[in-house]
Amino acid sequence: MPIVVIGLNHQTAPITVRERFAFADSLVPETLARMKSEGLIQEGVILSTCNRVEIYAATEGNPVEAGKKLVQFLTNFHSYEEVLTDEIYSIGEPLSVQHLFKVACGLDSMVLGETEILGQLKKAYDLALQHKHTGLRLNKAFQRAFNVAKQIRTETNIQRGNTSVASVAVELAEKIFNTLQDRQVMVVGAGETSEKTARALLGRGARSIIVSNRSFDRAEVLAKELGGRAIPFEDWAAEFDLIDIVISSTSAPHYVLDRPKLELLIRNRRGRPLLLVDIAVPRDIDPEVNMLDNVYLYNVDDLQSIADESLKQRQDEIKKCLAIIESKSKAFLQVGRFQRQFDPFPLITFNPLLSPRA
Repeated sequence: MPIVVIGLNHQTAPITVRERFAFADSLVPETLARMKSEGLIQEGVILSTCNRVEIYAATEGNPVEAGKKLVQFLTNFHSYEEVLTDEIYSIGEPLSVQHLFKVACGLDSMVLGETEILGQLKKAYDLALQHKHTGLRLNKAFQRAFNVAKQIRTETNIQRGNTSVASVAVELAEKIFNTLQDRQVMVVGAGETSEKTARALLGRGARSIIVSNRSFDRAEVLAKELGGRAIPFEDWAAEFDLIDIVISSTSAPHYVLDRPKLELLIRNRRGRPLLLVDIAVPRDIDPEVNMLDNVYLYNVDDLQSIADESLKQRQDEIKKCLAIIESKSKAFLQVGRFQRQFDPFPLITFNPLLSPRA
């Protein structure tokens, strides 16, 4: 049975479309059972994340027709009546197998080489497996995909370095403090990037978050979401004795923290390191503070430069990764052809987007 993949991802469809097709885990087993009962698939896995919704299916008959029917099922199931063109893709062998391997390896992700998708793919596969919606064909395909992902992690540098401002800030913090356990974080200004950075720091062990914003109501909302506490904007400087990391993103037209002010604020810190992450434009923090002992200041350009260098390093590894994927997918398909004793079905061509962009 050939493997067919249909779906949407962050490259082909905006979130306003993707969210319309999302599957809750509780709906997946019965949806796969319905597709099987209607003769659309013999085996199936549904992968639904914030960046993609995909159906992996082993089918009998012509895969072109199978792909069309699966697309129709997906749109009908979610009562989607708008016209779809390049937002949704359908892929047949050999590209369907290569696509599965790329997804597992993080080569089709928004953040190139990220590892979260592998865990999501394993969870989706396990859900289908536990409800007996996979068989010999998909079991072998997914297990091979997981093995390829492991090989790429060990033999290439595709996952080296961080490629977002938030993740770079966390990486720098861990280098300065060795560990983020029990570190106190202050967010001055409640912008989107500062929120992401704060969440990333919490995720790596930071103790708690203090939020200060000109709108105290907004500070309270964000503090509640982060499990921290809000303070009035005029009081943020009074907290400096306890703070290890400051994320600043106000909309002030001038510096909110300069060298003379910081010199006064750090007198009682007794040499404890202080990391200042200035992601405001225009900048919140005077570059001169970097001249103070044990003070480490990074602005948004510094962080983006580090992220861009990491991304370049990852992109340089793509050819190596693709060579591994192509070799492994060919080997997988050759074994399948030998076992089936007949030539594979032709590549699906009904949709012009044969493979979603990486």
